[in-house]
Amino acid sequence: MFVDLLAIIILALLLFLIFAFFYFVPVGLWISAIAAQVKVSIGDLIGMRLRRVAPSRIVNPMIKGYKAGIPVGSDKLEAHYLAGGNVDRVVDALIAAQRADIPLTFERAAAIDLAGRDVLEAVQMSVNPKVITTPMVSAVAMDGIQVIVTGRVTVRANIDRLVGGAGEETILARIGEGIVTTVGSSETHKKVLENPDLISKTVLAKGLDSGTAFEILSIDIADVDVGKNIGAQLQTDQAEADKKIAQARAEERRAMAVALEQENKAVIEEMKAKVVEAEAQVPLALAAALREGKLGVIDYFNLENIKADTAMRESISNIEDKPNQRR
Repeated sequence: MFVDLLAIIILALLLFLIFAFFYFVPVGLWISAIAAQVKVSIGDLIGMRLRRVAPSRIVNPMIKGYKAGIPVGSDKLEAHYLAGGNVDRVVDALIAAQRADIPLTFERAAAIDLAGRDVLEAVQMSVNPKVITTPMVSAVAMDGIQVIVTGRVTVRANIDRLVGGAGEETILARIGEGIVTTVGSSETHKKVLENPDLISKTVLAKGLDSGTAFEILSIDIADVDVGKNIGAQLQTDQAEADKKIAQARAEERRAMAVALEQENKAVIEEMKAKVVEAEAQVPLALAAALREGKLGVIDYFNLENIKADTAMRESISNIEDKPNQRR
């Protein structure tokens, strides 16, 4: 019983050791390296495991580089891997650069990769230039006509300026600015339509690739369209605005006139009230004058006769005015 238990423990310990050995020592990878004549020892593979580096991420690029004639040490590849770089892409970029006869060192390729740029795509773009289509750029000529331009820019990656150089967005922004400037300086939109190459020549002469990660090879105008008459539209909008201002001022004057009329009516009503009040005081004054003897009866009757005569004359005048109004 004891012998059987001891045999089981020894077997389990042996299996654990075998598993640990094959985990820390990728034998298949080591055999592949030996077959490719790449110098990688078992101690190096165990050290990669201890440093938490996947051995396949280092050994396979080493084999690829050695077969392409670009021997790269495992220390550099491990350092780049631990820094967060893509080792496989860097080695592929070195191989592509060697085939295209482009001078590129491992340090430069690693720096470009760590800067966040695709170093392999950059090398491929150096060999095969990339065509970038600009969005539609609207510009207005001096005659007020809108011109819509679409261009195509052929660029080649500048490996020496990939680290710290501006990207495609800057190129497109500068080209858009150049198109707007060129069209805006044209006297008429017809000149732009007749000579669209004037735009590409003017923009290309500005050196728009300065400080960028690209080298502009050519700028071609793909399409030129005529848009709206911006000048006429602006004049129409200005006339509409002037009309609204004039209407507002006229409304203000009308409101002031209505207010003045209301004020005059109030003054007239107030004066009429005062006249009515004064007329109401006349009989009282006459009565007081009669009581006090300041006014005689004869004087009172004479005053009444004058009032009656005045009323008669007013009625006769009204009768004479009505036939004239009917005529």
